[in-house]
Formats: sequence, structure tokens, C-alpha cells
Amino acid sequence: MSQSAAEGWVRGIVHDGYPTWGSCSLGVFICLACSGIHRNFPDISKVKSLSLSHWEDHEFMAENGNELMKSKYEAAVPVYYYKPTHKDCQVLREQWIRAKYERKEFSNPGNSFTYEEGMRDGVLMKRGRDNGQFLSRRFVLSEREGTLKYFTKYDAKEPKAVIKVDTINATFQPEKIGNPNGLQITYLKDYSTRNIFIYHDSGKEIVDWFNSIRAVQLHYLKVAFPGATDAELIPKLTRNFLKEGYMEKTGPRQTEGFKKRWFTLDHRRLMYFKDPLDAFAKGEVFLGNRDHGYNASPGLPAGTHCNGTWQHGITIETPDRCFLFTCETESDQQDWLKHFNDVVSAPMSPQEYTSKNSQLLSSP
Repeated sequence: MSQSAAEGWVRGIVHDGYPTWGSCSLGVFICLACSGIHRNFPDISKVKSLSLSHWEDHEFMAENGNELMKSKYEAAVPVYYYKPTHKDCQVLREQWIRAKYERKEFSNPGNSFTYEEGMRDGVLMKRGRDNGQFLSRRFVLSEREGTLKYFTKYDAKEPKAVIKVDTINATFQPEKIGNPNGLQITYLKDYSTRNIFIYHDSGKEIVDWFNSIRAVQLHYLKVAFPGATDAELIPKLTRNFLKEGYMEKTGPRQTEGFKKRWFTLDHRRLMYFKDPLDAFAKGEVFLGNRDHGYNASPGLPAGTHCNGTWQHGITIETPDRCFLFTCETESDQQDWLKHFNDVVSAPMSPQEYTSKNSQLLSSP
């Protein structure tokens, strides 16, 4: 291919909406964010801009490409392994790229994975519930027991907490936790949500913990739902929160002042906290289906005394009561409303109908 033809090929790739960078050693096209990660292992991946760099590797790129390389480097990805998207945090994307191209974990079918060993035992930094300090704690994940335990001392005989894996959610929260490898684990304790915040200095270690939790969860789901397919079970593993952020709310009598709270929308549960890193929510609101009396609308009821600093109101109606919130900006109000309406419009599963969490677990 001539130089002019090669330049035309590159322009065509960019024009057609492909990622704007490429790895000329791996033969894949990548986005700008991933190109920065690829630069961290130059012995394996050499990146170039499709529009700014001089390309003499066009034939190699044309002979390979993303689909062919995916079939090679993702030949044996476990179904529970979390494949990050461009919306996920840096540590998830980096460890996914390193696992594929640097460690070649998924290239050979039949490989054994550390996530499937049935037991994981190690030290993680955990934030104290009351003092807010991160201290080293021993964590033990057991597939046989179906639990995640943590101990205040490495040689302690009794765990501080025993968490059933079927109640666990895990989501990366680097900004909220203040660590690039920060992981939030939530679980049910006495029908309320308990949060713990952990991290590890090694990105690989914390992502390995994350995928090990997902592997154990999938094992238990297969036991609980023996006829279900992987495609049906995977969405039941760890999930990202639909939305988080500040709103103001008033109490159940709707005469109290509006107070600023941190809100987390986790599927059908809207939780609110005084501080984003609180161990327990001050209250939880279950959001059922619209056909059963749940609704979200802009504005506040007529006559509401809105004495907060924010004016963009939201009213959530449930069979038990109305909840009143205000947002700082109209765009934030519209974004919350979109998520609320998506939830109340979605059909409820049989498990959601029978779950004890389908109750209103709210406090003022």
C-alpha cells in the first residue's frame, strides 16, 4: 500500500467513528483514555494517534483489528469477570487491559483462575465506622461457607462481621473514598444497608477481590436457580449504583426544614446519608412499579414551605407517603427524575415482590 493510500486508510478509520488511537504492536484500535493505559507497558503495546502519527504499520493493522484480537485475547474470559466500559474507573480499565494483553489470562481455554479458588484471604485497608481512619483488616472470602468475613486483628479467632455473599454488592468509588483503588461493599444487616469502604495499594489485588466476590456469587446463584442461564444470572451479581449525589429533603410531616443529604439510588432502593461515607443510611425508600402507586414528578405540592437553599423540587409518591426533595440545579433535577422514572416504569421481579426490602424502611 502506498503512503497516500495508507493516509487515506487512516482518515477513513477516523471518519467512520472508530477510536482515534491504535496499538501498532497489538493490532487494535483504542480510545484516548485507554491509550494512556497502554503507554504504561511499552514493551507490549506501542500506541499511535490515527490522525497525528506517521503510520507504516497499516498492513499489520488491517490484517488484525479488534475483532480478531478479541477472539485471541478474550478467548476464555470467565462469565463472572467484570468487563469495564469507558464509564468505569481507571483501576478497573487498567487491570482489564493488563489481564488481557500483559498477563494473557484469557488467551488459553482451560486456564485456572485465582478468582475460582473458592477461598481468598488477605489484608485490606478498611475505613473505621466511627473514627473515619483506614486501618488494616484481615478479610476472608469463602465459597464453601458463602461468606465474607473481616477481623480486626490478623490472628483474631472471631470475626468482627460475617457477611453473606448473596447480600453483597461491591462498587468502585475512588472519588468518594479518596483512593484510586477504593471499593465500597454494601450488604444487608437487620434489613438495612451497611456500607464498608476498603482499598488496597495494589490495583490488581483489589480488582482480584472484586472478581472473586463475583465468582462466589455466581456459584451460589447457580445453586439457587439451577435452571437459569448465565445471561440471566450475571445481572444479579455486583452492580453499579444508578446515581449518587446531594439533594435536600424534608421530614415526613413536611413542615421541617429541608436538610442536605447524600443520596444513593441502588436499583429500587433510594438511600440517604448525612455523609457519603456513613456506615448506615439514615433512611431507605423502596421504589416499586408505577402500577402499584409509585410515581416521581417535578416540583413540590402546593403550599409546601421550601426553606432550603435549593429550589428545583421532586416529589416521589409511594403507597405510604410522599417524599419531597430539592436539587441544586434544573439539570440535576432532570437527571434524578429520569432515573426515578426508569425505575418505577420497570416491571418488578417475583423476588422483589416477596422481598422484605419492599417495605418502607425510612426514618425522618
